[in-house]
Amino acid sequence: MSEEQKELEWPMKKVRSTFIEFFEKKHGHTFWKSSPCVPVDDPTLLFTNAGMNQYKPLFLGTCDPSLPMAKLKRAVNSQKCIRAGGKHNDLDDVGKDVYHHTFFEMLGNWSFGDYFKEEAIAMAWSCLVDEFKLDTSRLYATYFAGDEMTPPDHEARDIWLKYLPAERVLPFDAADNFWEMGATGPCGPCTEIHYDRIGGRDAAKLVNADLPDVIEIWNNVFIQFNREADGSLRPLPAQHVDTGMGFERLTSILQGVDSNYDTDIFMPLFEEIRQLTGAPRPYGGKVGPEEDDGFVDMAYRVIADHVRTLSFAIADGAVPSNEGRGYVLRRVLRRAVRYGRQNLGAELGFFSKLVPKLVEIMADTFPEIKEKQDFIISIVKDEEESFSRTLDKGLQKFKDLAAAAKAEQGEKAVFSGKDAHYLYTTMGFPVDLTELMAEELAMTVDMEGFEQKMKEEQEISQAAHLAKMAGGSGKDMRMVAEQTSHLVNTLKVPATDDSAKYVTDAVLEGSAVKALFIGRGETEDMIGFVDSVTSESSTVGVILDKTSFYAEQGGQIFDVGSIISAGGATFKVANVQLYGSFVLHLGEIVEGTLSVGDSVSCSVDYVRRRPIASNHTMTHVLNYALREVLVSRPTAAGKAPSGVNVDQKGSLVDEFKSRFDFSWNAQLTPKELADVEAICRERIETEVPVDAYVAPLADAEKIGALRAVFGEKYPDPVRVVAVTPSPITDILANPQDATWNQYSVEFCGGTHLTNTKEAEAFCLLNEEGIAKGIRRITFVTCNDAKAAIAAADEFEKKLDAASKLEGGDELEALVKSLTLECDSLVISTVKKTAFRETIAGFLKKVMTWKKKRMAGMKDEIATKAIEAGEATEGNKVVFRFDFGCDAKLGKNVATAFTKKIKDKAIMIISADSDANRFLVLAMAPKGLDVDCKAWCMGVTEGTNGKGGGKKDSAQFTVPDVSLVDSVMEKAKQ
Repeated sequence: MSEEQKELEWPMKKVRSTFIEFFEKKHGHTFWKSSPCVPVDDPTLLFTNAGMNQYKPLFLGTCDPSLPMAKLKRAVNSQKCIRAGGKHNDLDDVGKDVYHHTFFEMLGNWSFGDYFKEEAIAMAWSCLVDEFKLDTSRLYATYFAGDEMTPPDHEARDIWLKYLPAERVLPFDAADNFWEMGATGPCGPCTEIHYDRIGGRDAAKLVNADLPDVIEIWNNVFIQFNREADGSLRPLPAQHVDTGMGFERLTSILQGVDSNYDTDIFMPLFEEIRQLTGAPRPYGGKVGPEEDDGFVDMAYRVIADHVRTLSFAIADGAVPSNEGRGYVLRRVLRRAVRYGRQNLGAELGFFSKLVPKLVEIMADTFPEIKEKQDFIISIVKDEEESFSRTLDKGLQKFKDLAAAAKAEQGEKAVFSGKDAHYLYTTMGFPVDLTELMAEELAMTVDMEGFEQKMKEEQEISQAAHLAKMAGGSGKDMRMVAEQTSHLVNTLKVPATDDSAKYVTDAVLEGSAVKALFIGRGETEDMIGFVDSVTSESSTVGVILDKTSFYAEQGGQIFDVGSIISAGGATFKVANVQLYGSFVLHLGEIVEGTLSVGDSVSCSVDYVRRRPIASNHTMTHVLNYALREVLVSRPTAAGKAPSGVNVDQKGSLVDEFKSRFDFSWNAQLTPKELADVEAICRERIETEVPVDAYVAPLADAEKIGALRAVFGEKYPDPVRVVAVTPSPITDILANPQDATWNQYSVEFCGGTHLTNTKEAEAFCLLNEEGIAKGIRRITFVTCNDAKAAIAAADEFEKKLDAASKLEGGDELEALVKSLTLECDSLVISTVKKTAFRETIAGFLKKVMTWKKKRMAGMKDEIATKAIEAGEATEGNKVVFRFDFGCDAKLGKNVATAFTKKIKDKAIMIISADSDANRFLVLAMAPKGLDVDCKAWCMGVTEGTNGKGGGKKDSAQFTVPDVSLVDSVMEKAKQ
């Protein structure tokens, strides 16, 4: 940072801290750490796009009451946000102006059923005027003007009139003053505060005109409604306040500069970009027509913004890929790399080298990017190199295609969809990058003709995700704020006691039915609760005072079973979900009538649950084994780079298998996989106890060996599960003892074994990459693992028998069947890799035998060729004998032929069925007027055959044996 930047009255760190301290110390707010910008538990969002995202369970009334967040009444923080996909997407605007970003910080304060409009507006005014000393004459406020569905927010307007004159309190429609997080979810009218950078004028008509001189800096959302899937609005049971203030915009105002990019948030990055790229000049802040030197400043802005987005997204768990948020990140990276290479003249690899400077600027506030620095660099570098390999060719191809379009259509030509598709499939250019380059040439892209374009990112409907719960009935069986509020306030239903879910094999007697739910919108009041249900009710939900059923969470699938009433009603449980403090059992009545107040017994299908528990416990052991093998143990290449770790990225545990996703930027070697599998099996053989204990969150977090999922929210107190000989109380007594590093210790609310011996067996079936830097392991335990091990043992016996064969036709036929059988086996991937290597050895043995046999047959084949030649009229002989694609043998036969028969050329065709290809070789004796190369090219035309030669000798190889007969016919003609 320069001396000038050091002397700023309002450096960025002071801006951030002043805001937080104002609400924390003067208005009783709790500082609440920024959530990851990659949502952990919200499938409706690609990225965290606003400060309120992590508080959505509080707004909806679905927050687990055991979570520390549930106790919040007022909160403040600076939230990491990304708007580069889905409903809120600023990607295409970044660089073109001086105030849009894909990554930004949202300073925010929240009220959860505490204060509302009067207090929120008063705090906003005091913060801006008293703390930040903004000129009040430059401030404008807006409010919701209302529409056909919602009345105007006159309450907010009247409050603002206490602070501002009427001409600076302005009404706007829903597009500007009704805030929605997504297609569904919490929403409400909002009031915005806009600032006139110039001042001394009436700027009312410039508010919301998308001008850099009059900008929105503060937005108070008054969350009063929930947007339903059908578009309607329902009042929330409690009113909330969500404040968002643009950190970058406020910083630019306080530092007296014209744009966000002229602040100490970006200027150090610009200087680093200049040094790394050798840019033709420093950043100058030019926009649009001012940029007469190749969009240099636009490139600065794009690169600086995009390295922030990539770095924070990767640190928080996302990686570039071909779908979803990964595809958005790939677009972001390629856009930045293209600008750096094309507009600033940067060399390959410049983009990843920017990461350390960003870490230097931001790590004090967000230490996670420092911890993940090496991992971020490795991912960005790999992705940058991958794209750069085709970038130069792609840019030239685009220029050629664009020039051709302009020559044909004129200056405002349309770039064809066919050409855009070619750039995407062949050059790896996302279509929006092609659109951007076309725009710079005053062209448009024919999107209608872009047949294979990637689907636009859409927010996933939670209703669709949960549709399976409705059992095909089409009913909406979700419970949101209105349902949970109705349960608490109207029906007075207590939180479900689900402590019995950890019982391993017993019927829970004496539970009571507290509520019956038939679906949202299925009752007159639209809330969905009834007093009794029968088989005619289709899919229903049952809430009990206590249950032994496990609700789906933490990657573990739900329990199934039966709930039977004392009166004889039978309810088949097909799904179990958790909403706030209520466990909802979903299924159908198969007999009788079930009513509120009935006494029931809970019968979980423990036969199904046993392998689930086994798979879950061994998932914990696998997590430990991966860290031990990949990070803790030194290898030939040394330990993992500093800051690189094996972090859990997701899991799915059911009765059939366990699937575990983790961060690692390389395929695991056979040795690493073997070591991981060996550790898991060793833990089963040594019969390690599995202990669970509920401890205060602060105490549990002190355990040095603890493994927790990044970004996950844990309750207080929290359940700790340890696969260790010592009880968890011993671990808590000495949390930093290095002994615990030899075992698995995790936060977990799932069901587990009591000892690893109950898993019986472990088999690692598969390891694969699912995205850049994300690997997936699938494994089985219990009977499935024993079956896989037995199958491997049986197959190994077949390989042992095959190894005793000396070669020949018998081994050749056996190799084919062994290969097919090996591919279809459900066995350890470690074993399968070894088996394939053994079969490859057999294949080499067969090939050696075949070559020796064919070499010994040279004279026999030559004799047959000569006989065919003597029996053929004309000056060309077509001869087929299948000896594989051994060109040397073919030449020897052809040479023998031309020495014996001086007036004829020969074409030899030989198929290799194993390799699915065939050889076409032609040779002519000296002085004979036959062009062998032309002959070979003619007969192999249209077959993708490759080869070459001269007039007197040529050879081609065709990669498809099915075409050999048609080539023979052509050759004879």
